Amino acid sequence: MPYRALASAFFLFIYGAAQAEPISYTRNVQPIFTAKCVACHACYDSPCQLNLGSAEGVSRGANKQPVYDGTRTKAQETTRLFLDAHGADAWRNRGFHSVLQPKDGQAALMARMLELGHEVPFEANAKLPDDLAIGISRENQCPLPGEFEQFANKNPRVGMPFAVTGLSEKEYRTLQDWLAQGAPVDEQAWQPGAAEARQVALWESLLNAPGAREELVSRWLYEHLFLAHLYFEGGEAGHFFQVVRSRTPSGQPIDPIATRRPNDDPGIDFHYRLWPIQGVIVHKTHITYPLSEKKLARVRELFFQSDWQVEALPGYGPQRRANPFETFAAIPAQARYQFMLDNAEYFVRTFIRGPVCRGQIATDVIRDNFWTFFQAPEHDLYITNAAYREKTTPLLALPGQIDDLGSMLGLWRAYRDKRNQYEDLRQDAYAKAPAPSWSHIWAGNDNALLSIFRQYDSASVRKGLLGEIPQTLWWMDYPLLERTYYQLVVNFDVYGNVSHQAQTRLYFDLIRNGAEQNFLRLLPPDARTAMLDDWYQRSGKLKQWLDYQPIDKHTPTGLQLAGNDPKRAFAEALLQRYADLNARPDPINRCRTAHCYRAGVDSARQDIDQTLSRLASRPAAGLPVIGMLPEATLLRVELPDGSREIYSVLRNRAHSNVAFMLGESLRYQPTLDTLTIYPGVLSSYPNFMFNLKASEVGGFVAALEQAKDAAAFDKVVEHWGVRRTHPEFWRYFHDLSRYIQETEPVEYGELDMNRYMNL
Repeated sequence: MPYRALASAFFLFIYGAAQAEPISYTRNVQPIFTAKCVACHACYDSPCQLNLGSAEGVSRGANKQPVYDGTRTKAQETTRLFLDAHGADAWRNRGFHSVLQPKDGQAALMARMLELGHEVPFEANAKLPDDLAIGISRENQCPLPGEFEQFANKNPRVGMPFAVTGLSEKEYRTLQDWLAQGAPVDEQAWQPGAAEARQVALWESLLNAPGAREELVSRWLYEHLFLAHLYFEGGEAGHFFQVVRSRTPSGQPIDPIATRRPNDDPGIDFHYRLWPIQGVIVHKTHITYPLSEKKLARVRELFFQSDWQVEALPGYGPQRRANPFETFAAIPAQARYQFMLDNAEYFVRTFIRGPVCRGQIATDVIRDNFWTFFQAPEHDLYITNAAYREKTTPLLALPGQIDDLGSMLGLWRAYRDKRNQYEDLRQDAYAKAPAPSWSHIWAGNDNALLSIFRQYDSASVRKGLLGEIPQTLWWMDYPLLERTYYQLVVNFDVYGNVSHQAQTRLYFDLIRNGAEQNFLRLLPPDARTAMLDDWYQRSGKLKQWLDYQPIDKHTPTGLQLAGNDPKRAFAEALLQRYADLNARPDPINRCRTAHCYRAGVDSARQDIDQTLSRLASRPAAGLPVIGMLPEATLLRVELPDGSREIYSVLRNRAHSNVAFMLGESLRYQPTLDTLTIYPGVLSSYPNFMFNLKASEVGGFVAALEQAKDAAAFDKVVEHWGVRRTHPEFWRYFHDLSRYIQETEPVEYGELDMNRYMNL
């Protein structure tokens, strides 16, 4: 018998014979998984689909087939935890294998993976071996129990936790004892408290109210909230719900209906239910939405105050999925748009941070940083002009409902042509409407101004205008916002094939172009061509000719923008006019005086802000270290009073254009890259972290300013860097989540380390 197999069998015998104290999964095991495993093993991108955020995920086990696969020719079976199957036996029937149970006289697969990781620890705070592949592009290696011995001999450094400071001795023994005891699971699902239960009943009553109008509105609300982590204002901390379609009515246990998409036919009579979300909350999927009595009243006001009727309820199917504007035409468009505007950050988060935005091919349609704002409903022709709405609605259909590979190119062309026909009609209609002015920009609440940051293969959204004035801005109207939401969230199938994913990506390129062109209407006509040329340099001009509708170069704007840089003049005026709505003023990146720090914070933090501002909004041509920094770096600064401040340092990569699905590296403009520096955690996926004392900030910034090559940058990393092998890695890493918990409790969730780099 090979040595490793013999050792494993001996281990199993010893621990099976030992009379260890019973280990509680809830009290002893899940906290270890949360602290040391969930950072990689959560959500769709869990290696080997092994999700360790709940007992259901642990019991489900592993599967060799990845969820994210942009090359598959056939859509694969869905494997959504808690939804597509329940219990270990059901998951075995879907191809998952146990990691908890011994097999053929050998210890459980998890025990063997932990043992492999425990045998050869990494040198403290040293770089990982160059031949050890890490990151989300690493090929999944998911050995079955009978394959483990060969796998371990070939890959001796890939034990768990993978490529990071491992478990403490106590944690290791706890997990091994638990596995040796048969891995019993005692987790109980949490239930709403009395106050929450009352609110749940109110919302379920609204969503299940009888009547054709009520049914149609409930369907629209469900399709717009199915991805949300719903919470009740004033409710219990950490309690979140999701709205599902259930076979059972209110008051009975929820029996969810698992359709592939939320707008697929459920097949039977159903009830909308608010289902408590179980398991560990992870930041990358934690897209929150507040519910309250005030929100309930707002829904009734928006959707039921006016006297509109439903002649016949729409059915389901590809045509209904393709055009939500037709499907929900009976509901007043103003109500639909205003509902989305009220919580615009949530909706933009769903398509920027949701399942579609994992992977560089999905995110390379957007710039690394840009601002988004919205057209006021009273100046949106789709809302105010019934004849225009009737004429344009058929042209707003979305591709991706038919995923036949042979039809992909023809489908794309057909939908592209419809979109461009719509843009032509839109351009003519707005040319005859009053020229856009400041009143045409929605300013209803602090969701009105949003900042989006892309970090290569992920992205994030924040309220407020952060960073230097970006290269591009999006001005979204209702058709743009709703189409983006349906294309990237409701209709997007994570498990879909290459045709579906390509159609989704290509059409979103048209939506982005539409939002940019809409913004150009606010600028003087004679400035628009030069601005568009700046956004679509080199190969982008070819894309303009092939796929985009020409811009309006003649219709005047109603804005008076002085100077020779109208975009900057607009942005400066936007910041000034809407200062009260700007949720996050940013003197660090947009310092216009000698005081480059936040007001209202203590002097120690102001000194740090001031010093870090030396790095912000400078092109890499004059600050070469930008080219060596990852996309999302976190600074943890320890202050003299024992507190700490967290800063995000985001690298904004410049591109000649973002108009193509492939070849992104050919369109980089590295000398134009910049940094955005802001207090807080602005990414779910830290790429690296530095830890330093407040007294060292000046030296740290100076070292970065002077780092002209890799050798100099390596010295910075050696001095202040927190590598994956740092003895305090997990303390510092989890402190980022604790910072979120302290500053934005509702947004708290465990961060992901799959993208943490080996600097």
